[in-house]
Amino acid sequence: MEFSILYQELQNSTEMIRALLAGVAPEAARLKPGAESWSILEVVCHLYDEEREDFREHLDFILHRQHEEWHAIDTEGWVTQRNYNGQHFAEMQEKFFAEREQSFAWLKGLRDPDWEKTYTTPYRTISAGEMFACWAAHDNLHIRQLVELRRLRLENMTKPYNLEYAGDW
Repeated sequence: MEFSILYQELQNSTEMIRALLAGVAPEAARLKPGAESWSILEVVCHLYDEEREDFREHLDFILHRQHEEWHAIDTEGWVTQRNYNGQHFAEMQEKFFAEREQSFAWLKGLRDPDWEKTYTTPYRTISAGEMFACWAAHDNLHIRQLVELRRLRLENMTKPYNLEYAGDW
């Protein structure tokens, strides 16, 4: 595994997320396509919590804290428990990007990490390299989600115009 490539992927995805959030009004950020879908704001809150409580934290468990107990996360439950859609959109963006910068500093500070080192959780055994790769892939998942939400936002903004000419969605 090439640390520098995954690190660059995280940097790139951070800028993609920043661009996908640009120009979205707070009211628009709260819109949900359906009851079970997430809003743009909910995605941002999720990314913030994942940054603090999942990927960086769990990668640190694998690399440095083998003696500690892996803590569970409840990404689905947090959406309502933490009232994601009631949060302040600009503030949550700020918080996410600040946490991401802390993650970059932490990652850059790693000295000769053993990417093959594993940690056995109650759910599975995972290596440090796999956790880092999943971190980058997780960003991609939510970039896709944000693109879909922006497309829906555009469809709503441009009514009554038909967007078929743009190509199949």
